[in-house]
Amino acid sequence: MAAKGDSINSTIGTGSVFEGKFYISGSLRIDGKFEGEIKTDNELVVGETGKVKTDIVAKSVVIAGTVIGNIRASEEVRLLETAKILGDITTPLLTIQNGVVSLGKVNITGGQNKDTKKLIEDSFSGTVHKHVPK
Repeated sequence: MAAKGDSINSTIGTGSVFEGKFYISGSLRIDGKFEGEIKTDNELVVGETGKVKTDIVAKSVVIAGTVIGNIRASEEVRLLETAKILGDITTPLLTIQNGVVSLGKVNITGGQNKDTKKLIEDSFSGTVHKHVPK
């Protein structure tokens, strides 16, 4: 599940419990239970047995387990069929497999730096053609 060409730098294994702050330069895979604060400049993978309660900020996020908290990815979020998420997701690219259970807001930015709401409203305003009777 690691990004192309990358390997997982750290793992919280099945049966392990971690509470606290975890800052990592590289990729992290969680197959155990994590509660606290996570920051990574690369990929975060929550395996099928992973249970995470935190807001996630990462380059890319792959979820197969359970996450309670908001997810913000600068490149991509992939939700695999066993994923369960309670929280908001903000990402330029979102992939969702059949079977995913999620409750929260989704903000897909499409890689735009502009405010998403304004971008959509501007697009709507720019494409409306008023009908003028002859």
